Amino acid sequence: MADNILEMRGVTKQFPGVLALDDVTFAVKPGTVHALMGENGAGKSTLMKCLFGIYKMDAGSIILKDRECHFNSAADAMHAGVSMIHQELSNVPQRSVAQNLWLGREPVNLFHLIDHKKMFQDTKDLLQGLNYHFDPGARMASLSISQQQGCEIARAVSYNASIVVMDEPTSSLTENEVAHLFEIIRNLRSKGVAIIYISHKMEEIFRIADDVTVMRDGRVIGTYPVKELNGDKLISLMVGRDITHRFPPVESVIGEVCLEVQDLTAANPRSFKNISFQLRRGEILGIGGLVGAQRTELMEAIFGIRETVSGKILVKGKPLKKIRPQNAIGAGIGLITEDRRNTGIFPLLNVTVNTAIASLANYQTGIGLLDHKTLTDVAAKQNGQLKTKTPSMDTLVQNLSGGNQQKVILSRWLMTLPDILIMDEPTRGIDVGAKYEIYMIMADLVKQGKAIIMVSSEMPELMGMSHRVLVLCAGQLTGTLEKAEITQEAIIRYATQFS
Repeated sequence: MADNILEMRGVTKQFPGVLALDDVTFAVKPGTVHALMGENGAGKSTLMKCLFGIYKMDAGSIILKDRECHFNSAADAMHAGVSMIHQELSNVPQRSVAQNLWLGREPVNLFHLIDHKKMFQDTKDLLQGLNYHFDPGARMASLSISQQQGCEIARAVSYNASIVVMDEPTSSLTENEVAHLFEIIRNLRSKGVAIIYISHKMEEIFRIADDVTVMRDGRVIGTYPVKELNGDKLISLMVGRDITHRFPPVESVIGEVCLEVQDLTAANPRSFKNISFQLRRGEILGIGGLVGAQRTELMEAIFGIRETVSGKILVKGKPLKKIRPQNAIGAGIGLITEDRRNTGIFPLLNVTVNTAIASLANYQTGIGLLDHKTLTDVAAKQNGQLKTKTPSMDTLVQNLSGGNQQKVILSRWLMTLPDILIMDEPTRGIDVGAKYEIYMIMADLVKQGKAIIMVSSEMPELMGMSHRVLVLCAGQLTGTLEKAEITQEAIIRYATQFS
């Protein structure tokens, strides 16, 4: 059809044991925002990686501006006018912002040497045009996750592409940063650029999209104008069933204090200070706050990853003598980290190893060797209980969807038999169906008497799953909300209560 800037026809892609794409046809009009929706594992990212030349299609064709194209690499796609913002950050941490933005296409002078002055100025102009306030010379590792995401967006825009694919672009952004991104998208759309937008956040789809294509199990269910959809219909199309409630009932008996933090202060003077709170058995304690509130830093300090200079941590009334991960695990604490890719999974190891790696000491024989059979059986049983979808336990964990990777990490800590689970952004980048499954697991754990600390940037999640919410602002505890007091307005008020 001539009015489409892009058509993908009959696309099929198979991985060992998995038919990821099954005869998919997908079309996008110029100057529109086309949302691509579906559960994790539905095939959205795989389809876009076929478009971008990262994966080779087993069958199918790509028609771009009425011409059939064959992309053998991402460079081919970008040269043809297709740019992509990936779900996972792909920068070079020790290089500058400018070096990252122009990596592989650096401007050169008459002597064919990199023109650093021009590269710096081009970066400055690009960032200013997008209303980003980063230092082009700053080392990428020194930026926050949200700032790094901004650099990814800037790099995609810098190609002057006619199609920009955005795969979960707001996963690390605050509300203000999301609004800023939407302004960029509207500006691109007004210039005729087509945006393919992948997100699990339905409220974003209804704010920014013109059309929606829904995928399920590697197939296209249908394409609809966004004005013909509502939240319930979209969920039903995505999961193939009705989810009448976004959050399950959390029915547990709140018991005695199992964790107490007393006046904990970070060694980094720019981080948290004088934090005190209690956690009880059977409780989900939400931790709210804006980006930079030091929520993750506090959780990592409790687990012993970050250094503290004062304060105490008591588990079941007994102080941890040395706050370090081995002692935290030994005391019954598990930590699901915020950044699943970089600090959660071991991508090149299989599901069994990723599940068992925190509890290997529990499966040693009398002569110090590992009891591989028992370890493998327990890991398989634990993943089975969480309904982890994997072709086999020998599958590399990087080949699983984000939701199933998260279940593997959760299985890892459940194998250590913890009493306390710290879950930092437990549903980030996970579709609505998988989110509900994670929530059900959390509800079941606290019903068993476990205690959970849940850090979340999603207001509905904090309000729907927490018994209490602690709110941090600039490293200080600014408010504690009981169940009846938890509202979005109250969380925002405390989250912006700078001293």
